[in-house]
Amino acid sequence: MAASPKISVIASLLLAAALAGCSRPAEKTEDIRPVRVIKLVGSDVDVNAEFSGEVRARVESRLGFRVGGKIISRKVDVGTLVRKGQVLMQLDPQDLQLSQAQALANLRAAETNRDLAKAELARYQELRSKSFVSQTVLDSKESTYKAAQATVDAQQAMYRGQSNQAAYSALLSDTDGVVTSVDAEIGQVVSPGTPVVRVAKSGEKEIVIGIPEDKVDTLRQVPDVQVRLWADPDHSVAGRIREISPVADPSTRTYTFKVAIPDSLAEAKLGMTAVVQFASRTATPQIKVPLTALFYEKSASSVWVVENGVVRLVPVTIGGVAGNDIILAGGVQAGQTVVTAGVNLLKPGQKVTILGDDLGMAPAAGAQK
Repeated sequence: MAASPKISVIASLLLAAALAGCSRPAEKTEDIRPVRVIKLVGSDVDVNAEFSGEVRARVESRLGFRVGGKIISRKVDVGTLVRKGQVLMQLDPQDLQLSQAQALANLRAAETNRDLAKAELARYQELRSKSFVSQTVLDSKESTYKAAQATVDAQQAMYRGQSNQAAYSALLSDTDGVVTSVDAEIGQVVSPGTPVVRVAKSGEKEIVIGIPEDKVDTLRQVPDVQVRLWADPDHSVAGRIREISPVADPSTRTYTFKVAIPDSLAEAKLGMTAVVQFASRTATPQIKVPLTALFYEKSASSVWVVENGVVRLVPVTIGGVAGNDIILAGGVQAGQTVVTAGVNLLKPGQKVTILGDDLGMAPAAGAQK
Protein backbone atom coordinates (compact mmCIF):
# COMPACT_ATOMS: atom_id res chain seq x y z
CA MET A 1 0.00 0.00 0.00
CA ALA A 2 1.61 3.25 -1.15
CA ALA A 3 2.42 5.98 1.41
CA SER A 4 0.26 9.06 1.23
CA PRO A 5 1.82 12.34 -0.08
CA LYS A 6 1.28 13.94 3.34
CA ILE A 7 3.37 11.30 5.10
CA SER A 8 6.20 11.75 2.50
CA VAL A 9 6.34 15.50 3.07
CA ILE A 10 6.52 15.05 6.84
CA ALA A 11 9.37 12.51 6.50
CA SER A 12 11.34 14.88 4.30
CA LEU A 13 10.95 17.71 6.81
CA LEU A 14 12.09 15.49 9.67
CA LEU A 15 15.16 14.35 7.69
CA ALA A 16 16.14 17.93 6.84
CA ALA A 17 15.77 18.95 10.50
CA ALA A 18 17.97 16.07 11.59
CA LEU A 19 20.69 16.97 9.08
CA ALA A 20 20.56 20.64 10.12
CA GLY A 21 21.00 19.62 13.74
CA CYS A 22 24.16 17.63 12.88
CA SER A 23 25.94 20.47 10.94
CA ARG A 24 28.06 23.05 12.80
CA PRO A 25 28.29 26.76 11.93
CA ALA A 26 31.44 27.67 9.89
CA GLU A 27 34.20 29.24 11.94
CA LYS A 28 35.24 32.76 10.92
CA THR A 29 38.97 33.01 10.03
CA GLU A 30 40.90 36.14 10.86
CA ASP A 31 42.38 37.98 7.84
CA ILE A 32 46.16 38.17 8.39
CA ARG A 33 48.17 39.49 5.45
CA PRO A 34 51.78 38.40 4.75
CA VAL A 35 54.01 41.40 4.04
CA ARG A 36 57.63 42.30 3.52
CA VAL A 37 59.11 45.03 5.68
CA ILE A 38 62.26 47.02 6.38
CA LYS A 39 63.44 48.76 9.50
CA LEU A 40 64.08 52.44 8.88
CA VAL A 41 67.54 53.79 9.55
CA GLY A 42 68.97 57.26 9.23
CA SER A 43 72.06 57.46 7.07
CA ASP A 44 74.24 60.37 5.97
CA VAL A 45 75.41 58.48 2.86
CA ASP A 46 74.15 60.48 -0.10
CA VAL A 47 75.57 58.41 -2.94
CA ASN A 48 76.41 54.75 -2.56
CA ALA A 49 77.15 53.21 -5.94
CA GLU A 50 79.40 50.28 -6.81
CA PHE A 51 80.87 49.36 -10.17
CA SER A 52 83.07 46.45 -11.18
CA GLY A 53 86.22 47.05 -13.20
CA GLU A 54 89.60 45.67 -14.18
CA VAL A 55 93.04 46.34 -12.74
CA ARG A 56 95.37 47.76 -15.38
CA ALA A 57 98.76 49.42 -15.50
CA ARG A 58 98.61 53.19 -15.65
CA VAL A 59 101.09 53.17 -18.56
CA GLU A 60 100.78 50.44 -21.18
CA SER A 61 102.83 50.80 -24.36
CA ARG A 62 101.98 49.26 -27.72
CA LEU A 63 105.41 48.79 -29.23
CA GLY A 64 106.20 48.46 -32.93
CA PHE A 65 109.25 48.52 -35.21
CA ARG A 66 110.37 51.86 -36.66
CA VAL A 67 111.15 50.10 -39.92
CA GLY A 68 109.37 47.45 -41.92
CA GLY A 69 110.51 43.92 -42.52
CA LYS A 70 110.11 40.23 -41.77
CA ILE A 71 110.18 39.02 -38.16
CA ILE A 72 112.84 36.34 -37.70
CA SER A 73 112.76 35.89 -33.91
CA ARG A 74 110.55 36.53 -30.89
CA LYS A 75 112.26 36.72 -27.51
CA VAL A 76 109.28 37.08 -25.12
CA ASP A 77 105.90 35.55 -24.33
CA VAL A 78 102.83 36.94 -22.59
CA GLY A 79 103.66 37.40 -18.91
CA THR A 80 107.41 37.77 -19.43
CA LEU A 81 109.04 40.31 -17.12
CA VAL A 82 111.28 42.60 -19.17
CA ARG A 83 113.87 45.25 -18.44
CA LYS A 84 114.45 48.53 -20.20
CA GLY A 85 116.57 47.93 -23.31
CA GLN A 86 115.80 44.21 -23.51
CA VAL A 87 115.27 42.80 -27.04
CA LEU A 88 111.66 41.74 -27.63
CA MET A 89 111.65 40.89 -31.36
CA GLN A 90 114.10 40.93 -34.26
CA LEU A 91 113.59 41.75 -37.93
CA ASP A 92 115.70 40.37 -40.79
CA PRO A 93 118.48 43.03 -40.91
CA GLN A 94 120.04 42.07 -44.27
CA ASP A 95 118.45 44.81 -46.42
CA LEU A 96 119.08 47.42 -43.75
CA GLN A 97 122.72 46.39 -43.43
CA LEU A 98 123.16 46.63 -47.22
CA SER A 99 121.72 50.14 -47.19
CA GLN A 100 124.10 51.01 -44.38
CA ALA A 101 127.07 49.67 -46.38
CA GLN A 102 125.99 51.69 -49.42
CA ALA A 103 125.78 54.86 -47.32
CA LEU A 104 129.26 54.18 -45.94
CA ALA A 105 130.67 53.75 -49.44
CA ASN A 106 129.13 57.03 -50.55
CA LEU A 107 130.65 58.73 -47.53
CA ARG A 108 134.11 57.38 -48.34
CA ALA A 109 133.84 58.60 -51.93
CA ALA A 110 132.77 62.03 -50.77
CA GLU A 111 135.68 62.19 -48.33
CA THR A 112 138.11 61.30 -51.14
CA ASN A 113 136.76 64.08 -53.35
CA ARG A 114 136.97 66.52 -50.46
CA ASP A 115 140.59 65.58 -49.68
CA LEU A 116 141.50 66.06 -53.35
CA ALA A 117 139.80 69.44 -53.43
CA LYS A 118 141.55 70.45 -50.24
CA ALA A 119 145.00 69.50 -51.58
CA GLU A 120 144.35 71.32 -54.85
CA LEU A 121 143.22 74.41 -52.95
CA ALA A 122 146.46 74.37 -50.94
CA ARG A 123 148.55 74.26 -54.15
CA TYR A 124 146.66 77.14 -55.75
CA GLN A 125 147.01 79.18 -52.60
CA GLU A 126 150.78 78.79 -52.88
CA LEU A 127 150.69 79.72 -56.58
CA ARG A 128 148.60 82.74 -55.81
CA SER A 129 151.11 83.86 -53.20
CA LYS A 130 153.69 83.93 -56.02
CA SER A 131 151.24 85.64 -58.39
CA PHE A 132 151.31 82.68 -60.80
CA VAL A 133 147.46 82.48 -60.87
CA SER A 134 144.70 85.03 -60.58
CA GLN A 135 142.41 85.53 -57.61
CA THR A 136 139.49 84.29 -59.68
CA VAL A 137 141.09 80.88 -60.15
CA LEU A 138 141.81 80.66 -56.40
CA ASP A 139 138.20 81.56 -55.56
CA SER A 140 137.01 78.76 -57.87
CA LYS A 141 139.17 76.21 -56.05
CA GLU A 142 137.86 77.40 -52.67
CA SER A 143 134.29 76.96 -53.90
CA THR A 144 135.11 73.45 -55.13
CA TYR A 145 136.53 72.53 -51.72
CA LYS A 146 133.53 73.92 -49.82
CA ALA A 147 131.13 71.99 -52.08
CA ALA A 148 133.11 68.80 -51.48
CA GLN A 149 132.98 69.36 -47.71
CA ALA A 150 129.23 69.91 -47.87
CA THR A 151 128.87 66.63 -49.77
CA VAL A 152 130.83 64.88 -47.03
CA ASP A 153 128.54 66.36 -44.36
CA ALA A 154 125.47 65.18 -46.25
CA GLN A 155 126.86 61.67 -46.69
CA GLN A 156 127.77 61.49 -43.01
CA ALA A 157 124.20 62.36 -42.03
CA MET A 158 122.88 59.76 -44.46
CA TYR A 159 125.24 57.15 -43.06
CA ARG A 160 124.16 57.87 -39.49
CA GLY A 161 120.54 57.59 -40.56
CA GLN A 162 121.10 54.25 -42.24
CA SER A 163 123.01 53.04 -39.16
CA ASN A 164 120.00 53.92 -37.01
CA GLN A 165 117.71 52.12 -39.44
CA ALA A 166 119.84 48.99 -39.13
CA ALA A 167 119.68 49.23 -35.32
CA TYR A 168 115.89 49.53 -35.49
CA SER A 169 115.68 45.96 -36.73
CA ALA A 170 115.76 44.97 -33.04
CA LEU A 171 112.68 45.97 -31.02
CA LEU A 172 113.72 47.03 -27.52
CA SER A 173 111.59 47.55 -24.43
CA ASP A 174 111.53 51.21 -23.42
CA THR A 175 110.66 50.48 -19.78
CA ASP A 176 110.66 47.87 -17.03
CA GLY A 177 107.41 45.95 -17.07
CA VAL A 178 105.53 42.85 -18.11
CA VAL A 179 104.42 41.69 -21.56
CA THR A 180 100.61 41.70 -21.71
CA SER A 181 100.09 40.92 -25.38
CA VAL A 182 102.01 39.59 -28.41
CA ASP A 183 100.35 40.58 -31.70
CA ALA A 184 102.79 39.23 -34.30
CA GLU A 185 104.70 36.01 -34.90
CA ILE A 186 107.88 34.82 -36.61
CA GLY A 187 107.64 34.99 -40.39
CA GLN A 188 105.15 37.83 -40.42
CA VAL A 189 106.01 40.91 -42.48
CA VAL A 190 105.14 44.12 -40.65
CA SER A 191 105.12 47.74 -41.72
CA PRO A 192 106.69 50.57 -39.71
CA GLY A 193 104.72 51.47 -36.60
CA THR A 194 102.53 48.34 -36.53
CA PRO A 195 102.04 47.35 -32.82
CA VAL A 196 103.49 43.89 -32.25
CA VAL A 197 104.07 43.75 -28.47
CA ARG A 198 102.24 45.37 -25.57
CA VAL A 199 104.20 46.08 -22.38
CA ALA A 200 102.63 47.27 -19.12
CA LYS A 201 104.97 49.49 -17.14
CA SER A 202 105.80 48.37 -13.62
CA GLY A 203 104.62 50.61 -10.81
CA GLU A 204 101.39 52.57 -10.73
CA LYS A 205 98.15 50.71 -11.34
CA GLU A 206 94.57 51.83 -11.82
CA ILE A 207 91.08 50.40 -12.10
CA VAL A 208 89.09 51.04 -15.26
CA ILE A 209 85.29 51.07 -14.93
CA GLY A 210 82.34 52.09 -17.12
CA ILE A 211 79.83 54.60 -15.71
CA PRO A 212 76.29 55.06 -17.15
CA GLU A 213 75.73 58.46 -18.69
CA ASP A 214 73.07 59.43 -16.15
CA LYS A 215 75.55 59.08 -13.25
CA VAL A 216 78.68 60.71 -14.68
CA ASP A 217 78.02 64.25 -13.42
CA THR A 218 77.03 63.00 -9.97
CA LEU A 219 79.92 60.61 -9.43
CA ARG A 220 82.63 62.93 -10.72
CA GLN A 221 81.97 65.14 -7.66
CA VAL A 222 82.11 62.31 -5.10
CA PRO A 223 85.14 62.73 -2.81
CA ASP A 224 85.01 59.34 -1.07
CA VAL A 225 86.11 56.56 -3.42
CA GLN A 226 86.88 53.13 -1.99
CA VAL A 227 88.45 50.24 -3.87
CA ARG A 228 88.48 46.54 -3.03
CA LEU A 229 89.48 43.44 -4.92
CA TRP A 230 86.98 40.72 -5.71
CA ALA A 231 89.57 38.22 -4.41
CA ASP A 232 89.79 40.11 -1.08
CA PRO A 233 86.39 41.75 -0.44
CA ASP A 234 87.11 42.50 3.24
CA HIS A 235 90.05 44.79 2.49
CA SER A 236 89.37 48.21 0.95
CA VAL A 237 91.61 51.20 0.31
CA ALA A 238 91.01 54.78 -0.74
CA GLY A 239 91.17 55.45 -4.47
CA ARG A 240 91.29 58.62 -6.56
CA ILE A 241 89.52 59.45 -9.80
CA ARG A 242 92.43 60.17 -12.16
CA GLU A 243 90.75 60.45 -15.53
CA ILE A 244 87.23 60.65 -16.95
CA SER A 245 86.69 60.02 -20.63
CA PRO A 246 84.89 62.91 -22.36
CA VAL A 247 83.38 60.54 -24.93
CA ALA A 248 81.15 57.50 -24.35
CA ASP A 249 82.31 54.08 -25.47
CA PRO A 250 80.56 53.40 -28.82
CA SER A 251 79.73 49.78 -27.93
CA THR A 252 78.69 50.02 -24.26
CA ARG A 253 77.56 53.68 -24.21
CA THR A 254 79.31 54.16 -20.89
CA TYR A 255 81.98 56.65 -19.87
CA THR A 256 85.36 55.32 -18.81
CA PHE A 257 86.56 56.25 -15.32
CA LYS A 258 90.17 55.54 -14.36
CA VAL A 259 90.65 55.25 -10.60
CA ALA A 260 94.22 55.36 -9.30
CA ILE A 261 95.04 52.96 -6.47
CA PRO A 262 97.86 53.30 -3.92
CA ASP A 263 100.96 51.14 -3.86
CA SER A 264 99.76 49.70 -0.55
CA LEU A 265 97.37 47.49 -2.55
CA ALA A 266 100.29 45.33 -3.60
CA GLU A 267 98.14 42.23 -4.07
CA ALA A 268 96.40 43.89 -7.04
CA LYS A 269 97.57 42.02 -10.12
CA LEU A 270 96.98 43.08 -13.71
CA GLY A 271 93.67 41.79 -15.01
CA MET A 272 92.11 41.23 -11.58
CA THR A 273 88.49 42.18 -10.95
CA ALA A 274 87.98 45.07 -8.55
CA VAL A 275 85.01 46.98 -7.16
CA VAL A 276 84.93 50.77 -6.92
CA GLN A 277 82.49 52.29 -4.42
CA PHE A 278 81.45 55.94 -4.49
CA ALA A 279 80.02 57.57 -1.36
CA SER A 280 79.40 61.13 -0.16
CA ARG A 281 77.95 62.50 3.05
CA THR A 282 75.01 64.77 3.84
CA ALA A 283 74.77 67.34 6.60
CA THR A 284 71.94 65.43 8.33
CA PRO A 285 70.94 61.74 8.25
CA GLN A 286 68.33 60.79 5.66
CA ILE A 287 65.69 58.09 5.75
CA LYS A 288 65.18 56.21 2.50
CA VAL A 289 62.56 53.65 1.54
CA PRO A 290 61.93 51.71 -1.69
CA LEU A 291 59.40 53.17 -4.07
CA THR A 292 57.16 50.15 -3.42
CA ALA A 293 56.69 51.24 0.21
CA LEU A 294 54.65 54.32 -0.74
CA PHE A 295 50.86 54.19 -0.63
CA TYR A 296 49.04 56.88 -2.64
CA GLU A 297 45.54 57.98 -1.70
CA LYS A 298 43.83 61.23 -2.68
CA SER A 299 47.12 62.79 -3.90
CA ALA A 300 48.72 62.11 -0.52
CA SER A 301 51.69 59.82 0.14
CA SER A 302 51.75 57.49 3.12
CA VAL A 303 53.47 54.37 4.40
CA TRP A 304 52.21 51.45 6.45
CA VAL A 305 53.97 51.25 9.81
CA VAL A 306 53.90 47.90 11.61
CA GLU A 307 53.37 48.09 15.39
CA ASN A 308 52.76 44.95 17.46
CA GLY A 309 51.74 42.98 14.38
CA VAL A 310 49.19 45.59 13.25
CA VAL A 311 49.60 48.16 10.48
CA ARG A 312 48.94 51.87 10.77
CA LEU A 313 48.78 54.33 7.88
CA VAL A 314 51.18 57.25 8.41
CA PRO A 315 51.32 60.27 6.04
CA VAL A 316 54.86 61.18 4.97
CA THR A 317 56.65 64.06 3.27
CA ILE A 318 58.83 63.19 0.28
CA GLY A 319 62.16 64.96 0.25
CA GLY A 320 63.56 63.68 -3.05
CA VAL A 321 64.65 60.69 -5.06
CA ALA A 322 67.90 58.75 -4.65
CA GLY A 323 68.25 56.13 -7.36
CA ASN A 324 65.45 53.61 -6.86
CA ASP A 325 64.70 54.88 -3.34
CA ILE A 326 62.61 57.73 -1.99
CA ILE A 327 63.95 60.14 0.64
CA LEU A 328 61.40 60.77 3.40
CA ALA A 329 61.68 64.27 4.87
CA GLY A 330 59.02 63.80 7.58
CA GLY A 331 56.29 61.61 9.06
CA VAL A 332 58.47 58.69 10.15
CA GLN A 333 61.61 58.22 12.17
CA ALA A 334 64.48 55.77 12.36
CA GLY A 335 63.67 52.50 14.10
CA GLN A 336 60.13 52.13 12.79
CA THR A 337 59.16 49.14 10.67
CA VAL A 338 57.59 49.89 7.29
CA VAL A 339 55.84 47.60 4.80
CA THR A 340 57.57 47.42 1.40
CA ALA A 341 55.36 44.94 -0.49
CA GLY A 342 51.59 44.52 -0.59
CA VAL A 343 50.75 48.08 0.48
CA ASN A 344 47.63 48.25 -1.71
CA LEU A 345 46.05 45.20 -0.01
CA LEU A 346 46.16 46.55 3.55
CA LYS A 347 43.69 48.48 5.66
CA PRO A 348 44.16 50.33 8.96
CA GLY A 349 44.32 48.04 11.99
CA GLN A 350 44.89 44.92 9.92
CA LYS A 351 47.06 42.20 11.37
CA VAL A 352 50.08 41.16 9.32
CA THR A 353 52.78 38.53 9.35
CA ILE A 354 56.31 39.22 8.14
CA LEU A 355 57.55 37.07 5.28
CA GLY A 356 60.91 35.40 5.79
CA ASP A 357 63.76 37.17 7.52
CA ASP A 358 63.39 40.47 5.72
CA LEU A 359 63.50 42.72 8.77
CA GLY A 360 66.70 44.63 8.16
CA MET A 361 68.18 47.93 7.23
CA ALA A 362 66.99 49.96 4.31
CA PRO A 363 69.20 49.49 1.26
CA ALA A 364 71.50 52.26 0.16
CA ALA A 365 70.27 54.37 -2.71
CA GLY A 366 71.61 53.65 -6.14
CA ALA A 367 73.60 50.59 -5.09
CA GLN A 368 74.81 48.69 -8.10
CA LYS A 369 76.89 45.56 -8.39
